[in-house]
Amino acid sequence: MLTGCDVQGVYRPARPANGGPYSFYVSADGDDENDGMSPEKPWRTLDHANGVHFQPGDRLRLKGGERFRGSVTLEEGEAGSSTEPVVVESYGTGRATIAPRGTSGITVHDTAGVEIRNVSLVGDRKALREGVGIAFRNRLPGVRRLDHVRITNVEATGFQNGISIGAEKDAVEGYSDVRITDVSVHHNLEGGLVFYGPEFEADHPAYAHAGLRIDRVKAYSNAGDPDSDKRNTGSGVVLGSVRDATVMRSVAHDNGSRSAARAEEGPEGIWVYDSTRVVLQNNRSYRNRTGSRVDGGGFGLDNNVSFSVMQYNLAYGNDGPGFLVYSGKPTGAHKNNVVRFNMSWDDARKLPEYGGIVAYGTRMRNLDIYHNTVVMRTGGLVSAKAAGNRPPALRLHDGMRGVRVHNNIFATDGGPLVAAQSSYGPRTLRLRGNDYYSTGRWSLKWGTQRFTKLGAWRTASRQEMLDGEPTGSRDDPCLAGLAAPVTDGAVARNLVPHCKDQVPVGLDPQALGVDVGPVDYFGNRVPQSLTAGAAQTPTVG
Repeated sequence: MLTGCDVQGVYRPARPANGGPYSFYVSADGDDENDGMSPEKPWRTLDHANGVHFQPGDRLRLKGGERFRGSVTLEEGEAGSSTEPVVVESYGTGRATIAPRGTSGITVHDTAGVEIRNVSLVGDRKALREGVGIAFRNRLPGVRRLDHVRITNVEATGFQNGISIGAEKDAVEGYSDVRITDVSVHHNLEGGLVFYGPEFEADHPAYAHAGLRIDRVKAYSNAGDPDSDKRNTGSGVVLGSVRDATVMRSVAHDNGSRSAARAEEGPEGIWVYDSTRVVLQNNRSYRNRTGSRVDGGGFGLDNNVSFSVMQYNLAYGNDGPGFLVYSGKPTGAHKNNVVRFNMSWDDARKLPEYGGIVAYGTRMRNLDIYHNTVVMRTGGLVSAKAAGNRPPALRLHDGMRGVRVHNNIFATDGGPLVAAQSSYGPRTLRLRGNDYYSTGRWSLKWGTQRFTKLGAWRTASRQEMLDGEPTGSRDDPCLAGLAAPVTDGAVARNLVPHCKDQVPVGLDPQALGVDVGPVDYFGNRVPQSLTAGAAQTPTVG
């Protein structure tokens, strides 16, 4: 039997004197008088297990299929390592459930070398306002990242945030070598999965977290706080203050439905801010909402994002833009980003002031938008008011320079193909090799002018020209998604040209000075002769 007290007289189970690491077991039919070191003699409560001072390689194992009231906390000094992590997990059959009393489920303070796997965390009414399912917090001053975090096969629901990883107070650095895989974060108040760090300083950019891989995360029905009108709430996945991160094969949907009507900022499905070298790829983000007149989109590269890529993603049915690239701060740190081989269908359904792909911002520079497929239909809009001001497939606002838009398919059923705030010249913005198709009246807004013919716009704007030759087309891309109702499972397939002889031809990327990457939206190898749009291997119908 393990017994003992710390110097304050608080009960703390004593560790055996002979080495370690150890596995400690907890079961609903256990007894806190047991030694807790085998499935046959488990402890009964988390409160008791929480008294253990964990050391590298130790495991806290909760019996699968059972529910445990309370929480788990690891503090500074209870660190593991990449080779000997401290592990919190289930044993036996199924997941164990941790149900805290108005607080966070698992909290890790000022330490890492921790792995959490195969558990569920369920918050109560108070935890929905004040708790986090899994919270990693680095509060240590200085410039040392805490290394090695693994969260695998975990569910977190009923908290303020499902999973939150941040650098707080005097901490400049957060966490490195972070892997979050096969996680479901849903029905939380403010967000599903959230990373954050100190305020961004453009003169000395520092990123709290580094080396992130987020794979197969499901973030849904994180509704937002209707009383929070000073900041955004209701997002699926949010990456702030990160460097070298990948989010892939993840899904964000039906978030933001109760976010504040007067909020100055709105939620997004999956988005990034104050970060560099981030890749969002092979994800889906759909039916995300906003309670206000801002945001509510699928994917976003927000303030102070650089050298980042959104590729091979699908957005549809969002209140706001499918893909947003935005800079609202004059730092000059929003630069050198790429949006390629994505698909957007019927986005900006509530907010026509956006569009399928939207780019704008203060001192934004060097943005490439190529080989995307965007379809906008009036039938996808949420109200007659929105239908009266149809959103464009592509919307461009002032504040940018060095923007290149090429080899995309932009298609509508009568709304504008492109809406540009100003009559941009080729030094600011270049559009080349795009296909502009409408099943209704063909139109394009360019500053104060509206054009109904491609040739007239080309002549007036000097866009869609390469080496003195005209580029661009208004050919029918033969997309089923322009006419047929599209169900969740058929969106991407119905955005693929299905008439072999009607695929708009794209420009040679070498002539454009662009590296398009190895594959298209579907993972097919990019051919030598490119077509416009996200799919390079058409299906024949």
